[in-house]
Amino acid sequence: MEQFAAIDLGSNSFHLVVARAEEHALTVIDRERDMVRLAAGLDEKNLLTPAASARALGCLARFGERLRGLESDNVRVVGTNALRQAKNSRQFIAEAEKALGFSIEIISGVEEARLVYLGAAQTLQGDRGRRLVVDIGGGSTEIIVADRSEPVFLESLSMGCVSTSEKYFAGGEINSLRMRRAILSAQLELEPDIATLRELSAKDVIGTSGTARAINSVLQENGWSETGITPGGLKKLVKKIVKSGHVDNLKINGLSDERRPVFAGGVAVLTAIFNALDLQFMRVSEGSLREGVLHDLIGRVLYEDRRAITVLELMKRHHIDMEHGNRVRQTTLMLFDQVKQKGLLQRERRLLGWAAQLHEIGLMIAHSQHHRHGGYVLENMDLPGFSRQEQGALSIMVRLHRRKYHPELIEDAVYVRSDALGLMTRLLRIAVLFNRGRAPIDLPVIHVHVDDAQVMTLGIPGAWLKDHPLTAADLEQEVELLRAVGYELGISRS
Repeated sequence: MEQFAAIDLGSNSFHLVVARAEEHALTVIDRERDMVRLAAGLDEKNLLTPAASARALGCLARFGERLRGLESDNVRVVGTNALRQAKNSRQFIAEAEKALGFSIEIISGVEEARLVYLGAAQTLQGDRGRRLVVDIGGGSTEIIVADRSEPVFLESLSMGCVSTSEKYFAGGEINSLRMRRAILSAQLELEPDIATLRELSAKDVIGTSGTARAINSVLQENGWSETGITPGGLKKLVKKIVKSGHVDNLKINGLSDERRPVFAGGVAVLTAIFNALDLQFMRVSEGSLREGVLHDLIGRVLYEDRRAITVLELMKRHHIDMEHGNRVRQTTLMLFDQVKQKGLLQRERRLLGWAAQLHEIGLMIAHSQHHRHGGYVLENMDLPGFSRQEQGALSIMVRLHRRKYHPELIEDAVYVRSDALGLMTRLLRIAVLFNRGRAPIDLPVIHVHVDDAQVMTLGIPGAWLKDHPLTAADLEQEVELLRAVGYELGISRS
């Protein structure tokens, strides 16, 4: 039976879950967790410190040993708020991928919220009406409102158990003033969404991840709540935390030693949410981000890819010419398949195909400079299923599919494999040229040869070029555009 694995590189903890697919069910066969506290390793310039990086790399090396032998398409690794914030995340990811042996994606806050709900929904029993799901992580808090399987509201807020503890309980000191400030700060962060969340009127309130589970455990162990999390239980817990005076003195039944340093911050955030939304009861789900990543991954491999659905939705919503987009996609992938031996990966083939389908999305704004508009839109939209690196790659390919070629944009992109991205972008440019007529066309047999990262040769029948002088002229112009920035495109008339 096929095995799948998901890794959640959270701001507080790293989690690994391994499962096997059995017909239409998942059986978890292994779990690993390490309290890395990556968010606490961000310095005042939002750079990951060497100590934090070392902790993380050591953990990933251990995870990599467990995953040895699994297919790369069966493993998905996602980074969250701490890696979104870290200015040196690109350097860290390059080192982390070597330690782990698999690629790492950084996901947006909204994508994290979508995956959190997907994970929680797998474990929720019964239909109690519209759901409000709260996931308090180390550096961010995701809030989701959903009708069964369909989210109607997704938000990611910049507050979490680690970041709040670091800011308001620095040095471990706890008092009533610090707690009030922490709670007020969280309520202010939530304030723009309060009216919307109240209007959505969820009936079933659910907490996920370590903070909610830890608070729930403490309330039960101390008899402050018979089941779930309640306002009265939280009030007693806050009083107990403040009375301790210091993190080192925070000895409460049900609270683990590793959770203690960030517990006060998590309690402050959850208290603020209860206060702002006037919540009366929260139950706790075992499913969270890593389970959502796992189910999304299995969907990609065995059923349907959420990213492909997103692309089709974009094409319909923005009235993209589907026939033309699909013709460009076919030409692009035909070229790709001839050069894939140059280190290109299957996942990059999929990305290139989606970029081809979306290359004219900028036309919804204006025809003039539509490649620029398209690049901006794809960089800044929330695209369900896509990581930040994937979304950045789509944006760059669409931005550079015509006119001047700017290799510096590729070098600065969040996509780590810049050589691959550059080659993919040039293949898309060529495919667009061959389909400029926007009508079905009998393309000749085109041979592509890549000598190195900067030299490409196209073999095209001379008779076909003679019959298509506009395409021949476009190709000659492309030769000059690339030569101006140090790339060679040769045209061989066979």
